Amino acid sequence: MIEASELHGSFVLSSGAKSTIYFDKFRFLTRPELLHDVAHAVAGLLAPNTALLGAPEGAAMLLVAAVSLGTGLPITVVRKQPKEYGMRAQVEGEVETGAITTLVEDVSTTGHQVRRAAEILVDAGADVRRIVLAIDRGGADHLLEAGYDVRAVAVLRPTD
Repeated sequence: MIEASELHGSFVLSSGAKSTIYFDKFRFLTRPELLHDVAHAVAGLLAPNTALLGAPEGAAMLLVAAVSLGTGLPITVVRKQPKEYGMRAQVEGEVETGAITTLVEDVSTTGHQVRRAAEILVDAGADVRRIVLAIDRGGADHLLEAGYDVRAVAVLRPTD
């Protein structure tokens, strides 16, 4: 995963920070053999008794779908904003009250997006027991400070 996704150059991260190293998640999320391996690693880090998988809207949906296919667990997706039509939902998929949930994220630098998704899932009735990051670029710190149990397949902190 790391070898396939690590790029060197001049980059601006989603947080606005600048870095000479960038991890292009689509280089492992779009290759079946790598996606399978990462999904398997994520599945090994799920909270005990997980009954529901969650992901923020975006590329993490590819990873959580692969984890779901391997584990047989249902998925919920948290939109950045509620839809403006139809059911006007911000949470897609069924969330049973108290469902032990593991939230999955691909790459996290600040943790803000996945934390917001966790808060929305809790408001919807989920019991978010753990957040699993494929690559932790520093986002776990923010999540741990907020009281979440966080695990990562790979921890790669920016040095620049």
